[in-house]
Amino acid sequence: MTILVTGATGSVGRKVIDQLMAANEHVRASSRNPATAGLPAGVEVIAGDLGRLETLPALFDGVEKMYLISINGDRVLDAPDEVIDLAKQAGVRRVVSLSSSGRPYFSVEQAIEASGLEWTHVRPGEFATTKIDVWAPTIRAEGVARSAYLDVPTVPIHEADIASVVVTSLIEDGHAGRIYELTGPVQITQREQIQAIGEAIGKRIVIEELSPAEARANMIREGWPEIIADHILGYFVEWELEPPVATTTVLDVTGRPGRTFAEWAVDHADDFR
Repeated sequence: MTILVTGATGSVGRKVIDQLMAANEHVRASSRNPATAGLPAGVEVIAGDLGRLETLPALFDGVEKMYLISINGDRVLDAPDEVIDLAKQAGVRRVVSLSSSGRPYFSVEQAIEASGLEWTHVRPGEFATTKIDVWAPTIRAEGVARSAYLDVPTVPIHEADIASVVVTSLIEDGHAGRIYELTGPVQITQREQIQAIGEAIGKRIVIEELSPAEARANMIREGWPEIIADHILGYFVEWELEPPVATTTVLDVTGRPGRTFAEWAVDHADDFR
């Protein structure tokens, strides 16, 4: 049985591949450039692009189960109905999609549900990996982390936990028709996150609080698109009024407690050194 992993070089996709390989599954990965994908030995890497339908028949050939990302590059899939139809024609019978709890990609989810295939939607909230883009440059260069909303509770999730839910849904039965909303296991403020990173790298990090306007300008100056900066900061406004609640979904689905942010910081310490 072949399991296809799209978005194979992304932070979740790589963990999905690692966990499937550890479970002795036959894994095929799609990549726009297989020569530079850098995936583990034993993974069948095939050139494919969800935005180019002509590449998909070869990619789907012989595949029974598929992990499907809802975003192609930085855009939602342009033609989800056509993508899913090609997968179904090729014999794919189970699809696990990666969506979002904050903004579910309904066009992709609806195309999957309408296909008659077995489906599971995995909707994580805040990715802990966003902290690498936000804080790593200044922590490495200055030993400083700057942010607004330092004391607002959040529930960021380790990408390995997202992958664990995806892999469980792919290789085990009993998950068809389920929507899994994922968070980290406990609430943690951004101030506490920075402190956890400091402990992981063995270095005291200076914390500088910014106003929302300063944080927005800072993100845009560092290359974040305005719409993304506004989207992220908008969550903090919501969480300040109504803090997000930690779910037990990772534990419920996989039987393993979700990894804490402190564990994530240790796993990613080299990104901040």
